[in-house]
Amino acid sequence: MVRNFTRISLFGLSALAIAASPAAAQDASQCFVRGATLEEAVERASPLRTVAIIFEGAEGTLCYGAPSARERTVMGELVPFGSPWRTGANEATALHLPFGGTIGGVAVEPGSYSIITIPGAESWEIIINRNVERWGIPVTDELRAADVGSFSRAVEQVDEMVETLTFRWESHGAAMGHLVMEWEHTRVQIPIHMGGGHHSGH
Repeated sequence: MVRNFTRISLFGLSALAIAASPAAAQDASQCFVRGATLEEAVERASPLRTVAIIFEGAEGTLCYGAPSARERTVMGELVPFGSPWRTGANEATALHLPFGGTIGGVAVEPGSYSIITIPGAESWEIIINRNVERWGIPVTDELRAADVGSFSRAVEQVDEMVETLTFRWESHGAAMGHLVMEWEHTRVQIPIHMGGGHHSGH
């Protein structure tokens, strides 16, 4: 029954999200969960979290598992540089968009996409992939065959330690904003634009 939640029409989501309050719209009904209920997934050691991607007249959802450092060195060790990463824990980190537009300059249609990253010390490659309903690893060549496109983003330094992987949405107008990822002392910002036209990811 839980998996059926992931089959909700994304076009239907748009009307639903407009009518719902921001708090209600940020539920996990869009999220794919394997081997657990949604309630169990939010209680995991790396809990399922959601972020509302809010635009004027439309709203998307990001679903991700949120691991914590737990006294481990994250970047370059727990998250190796130069290797594809699911950008979270457990299932694939997934972006559900009821509108078309661009993610870092990569054109996307309404639908669901997973976010795969290849972290580096100074910049990250961010990959948009069509394969969403899956466990986050392994990231194989077969999986990468479903890539939509990729772009690079510079790493920013965060002074205060961020213990748990966190995404948040920062709106910069009616049709644009940044999905901001922070963990340990690393920040990476992913620009998202709603609507037509090509926008630079840099």
